[in-house]
Amino acid sequence: MELLTRQQWQEQEFLHRERAAHWSRPALLRRSHNKPHPVEDFLFTYYPYKITRLDQWHPGIGIALECSPEEKPAWMEKGYRWADGLLFADPSLMSEKERVRLQWIRDLLERTASNSPNFGCFGMHEWAMVYRAHNTRHESSAPLRLPQAELDAFVESRPIRCSHYDAFRFFTPEARPLNQLQPCLDTRMHHEQSACIHANMDLYKWVAKSQPWADGTLYLDAFALAKDLRDLDMRASPYDLRHFDCEPICIETEAGRRFYEKTQRLLAQRAAEIRARLITTLQTTLAA
Repeated sequence: MELLTRQQWQEQEFLHRERAAHWSRPALLRRSHNKPHPVEDFLFTYYPYKITRLDQWHPGIGIALECSPEEKPAWMEKGYRWADGLLFADPSLMSEKERVRLQWIRDLLERTASNSPNFGCFGMHEWAMVYRAHNTRHESSAPLRLPQAELDAFVESRPIRCSHYDAFRFFTPEARPLNQLQPCLDTRMHHEQSACIHANMDLYKWVAKSQPWADGTLYLDAFALAKDLRDLDMRASPYDLRHFDCEPICIETEAGRRFYEKTQRLLAQRAAEIRARLITTLQTTLAA
């Protein structure tokens, strides 16, 4: 087990909070003024994690901190043990339910990495969510940038192969039969794949569910990736978000689709590295 002195881990904790504040401070300010941002604030509403959780640092599995019980850190939660003046995350404190959950996450991540990636989706899931819709979920803050008839015609002109259940479940009833796949919770292991922007966005959720074993750097790396994925998702959507400084990627054009795929591939590379780090963390934790 690697030992960090009191000064070392407190410096790491400080740097973590400074990095997290880049996202948490503006989000808290927007919330205090009741001015939500459909892109920037999505991760705080779609996933059940408070903005302030970004500021919480964790050393991760295999790291022991020089610390006394009187210095109990604010981020400390269940799973930690004190012994001989040291504080560390102890996997032996896990319940059987927690262990099964970590095993399931590890298995899903491994299957996602091994399933064939699809770089030809072009973000059509967002279009399928408003196909033949009489109103949209974001109508008040984000109008459609195409007339409904043109949007519907474009959806009908393109193949749709959405593999992510949590995206597919928001398809309109008319759009669901158009999807070449019919993903559900029971087929998640079979369908999720490493090019999917929603599967890669979910890495943020899986790291959060893997704490305190997953370290704070991995948590913020996954959040930063999820934020960039959400940006791509919304820019390629049929919504007009230019008043939020979100320039559209017009996937209804060949040039737009080429740009989307290039960006998707770059983000998938980042996701692959984060996924591998989390798999290693879970394997180490479960083995311990």
